[in-house]
Amino acid sequence: MLYLCAALIACGVLLRHSSFLQDVQFVLTKIKVRRFIEKCVQTNYSILDRFLELVKTQPHKPFVYFKDETFTYRDADVLSNKVARAFLQAGCVKEGDTVALFLGNQPMFLWLWLGLVKIGCAGALLNSNIRSKSLLHCLNCSGATTLVAAEGNLLDAVKEVLPHLHEQQINVFILADRCEVTGVKSFIDKMNQASSEPIPKELRSHLTMQSPAAYIYTSGTTGLPKAALITQGRVWTMSLLLPSSGVNSKDVIYDTLPLYHSTGFLVFTGAIERGIPVVLRSKFSASQFWDDCRKYNVTVIQYIGEIMRYLCNTPQKLSDKNHKVRLAVGNGIRADVWRDFVRRFGEIQIREFYGATEGNFALLNYSSKMGALGRHTFLHKMFFPYAVIKYDIDKEEPLRDSSGFCMEVQRGEPGLLVTKITAKAPFIGYVRDMKQTEKKKLRNVFKKGDLYFNTGDLLRIDEDNFMYFHDRVGDTFRWKGENVATAEVADILALADCIKEANVYGVKVPGQEGRAGMAAVTLRDGLKFDSTAVFKHVEDFLPSYARPRFLRIQRSLDITGTFKLIKTKVVEQGFNPNEITDPLYFLNEKEKNYTPLTPDVFDSIIAGDVKI
Repeated sequence: MLYLCAALIACGVLLRHSSFLQDVQFVLTKIKVRRFIEKCVQTNYSILDRFLELVKTQPHKPFVYFKDETFTYRDADVLSNKVARAFLQAGCVKEGDTVALFLGNQPMFLWLWLGLVKIGCAGALLNSNIRSKSLLHCLNCSGATTLVAAEGNLLDAVKEVLPHLHEQQINVFILADRCEVTGVKSFIDKMNQASSEPIPKELRSHLTMQSPAAYIYTSGTTGLPKAALITQGRVWTMSLLLPSSGVNSKDVIYDTLPLYHSTGFLVFTGAIERGIPVVLRSKFSASQFWDDCRKYNVTVIQYIGEIMRYLCNTPQKLSDKNHKVRLAVGNGIRADVWRDFVRRFGEIQIREFYGATEGNFALLNYSSKMGALGRHTFLHKMFFPYAVIKYDIDKEEPLRDSSGFCMEVQRGEPGLLVTKITAKAPFIGYVRDMKQTEKKKLRNVFKKGDLYFNTGDLLRIDEDNFMYFHDRVGDTFRWKGENVATAEVADILALADCIKEANVYGVKVPGQEGRAGMAAVTLRDGLKFDSTAVFKHVEDFLPSYARPRFLRIQRSLDITGTFKLIKTKVVEQGFNPNEITDPLYFLNEKEKNYTPLTPDVFDSIIAGDVKI
């Protein structure tokens, strides 16, 4: 009788909600993933164990395609064995140590990480764009005792901080046959001379699913990067995103994102879980993207939103739909770009996901709803507790009721996504940074003693229970008593004919409450800034409080290695034409135009003589 009632209820819900079966399937998949990881914890089965199984069962299957080279699973095993033995013979690395990897996308990155895990060590995956203070900061965060860097510009970056590295007794290796820099040792020659015999399992016998596998750093868009600890168990969680998104054992996946970032790294470990080849590219190239897909018979591509936009902005070709790509997995694609992408390149299934490197929660858009991150369902919330709560933009903290507890938002209202921290959904935090770790924790959210992870993301849920990204906390600012979402304003600006991309932020204006909107923009190739048309565009599509008061025309926008906009520098520079050499414009409502922001106009704004 109980089963019959449950069936009737399910049928009733199914009739009312066409996405019901997909909703249930998604939750069941997440439960299955959780149980698999629990089994891995019990048996101490790591992604390395999976890799070594594949070496035995499919030794000659391609694992990595890079330029004109092909490396099989056996090749990867042999080369990572040589890496491991080179470290051991150098006498500077022992089990439990951390080795920092400072190089771009190349197969050696993968051999180094696999080799380190084979001897019970972790890799700190350094952003290859960091320098000086940031480089030293990231090394200190991880506690690395050894640094391995590529030649060229990265060797120059190492030489800048070499005295500090020696002070901290950090061993430094360069990926070269020889090195003439005092205090820096070569690594390739040592690796070539090392044996390729299998590494005894005893060297990593101390590892558990809670042991460090890697340290991956936040992008540092608002300050110094923070190191997120990626445990052996967490590697499994990241890797299982691919099968959850529909990747199968016959696929070939294309990875153009940096391996030092979680989005690039999970493709590598996820490919091991699936036992499939990875096409690795040293750097994303919009002009070569589809040629690579055709050359290597790619069936799955990985993206972030900007990659899809860059692809859509390339000149159209007759061969645009001539490829075997069936699935795209990633995050950050706008609805308009999604629409343009499938219209131009074919009916490729888009699997948009949401998650953070250090987070304890994930969403997946399994319904193919353009622009959405996933769905808000009772079943999902029951097994994986989360909430979207009211948030005070000015105070930068959640709103609480008279009892001191947080309140969930209404449909359509933006709010802060928080996810419950439990033994099954832990938040490990940032290495050697207790202050930042505690800042990400929210206590007494719905009852005394509960604990939630503060994602820092503002989301909204529509009437059909689809969830959408609204903005990042800190990116949203208040002006004229209203909240301005920078991501939404940037999307609107990018629809203007002459504007290619926009970075929107708030700037302080003396005598004014809140922050005035400002946008740094780049122009489309061959076009000049059409001030009148842009004014008309923002007037038509944005409410008055959201219209950027100032525009700054730049040749290029500052971005991270994963194409995230960096706002720190432009926010600090403000809108002073005496300090900024880029062309500046002011929203002149009297003339219905964006007019040049001259030093005289600037002085009048500061003095309060010009209304903004």
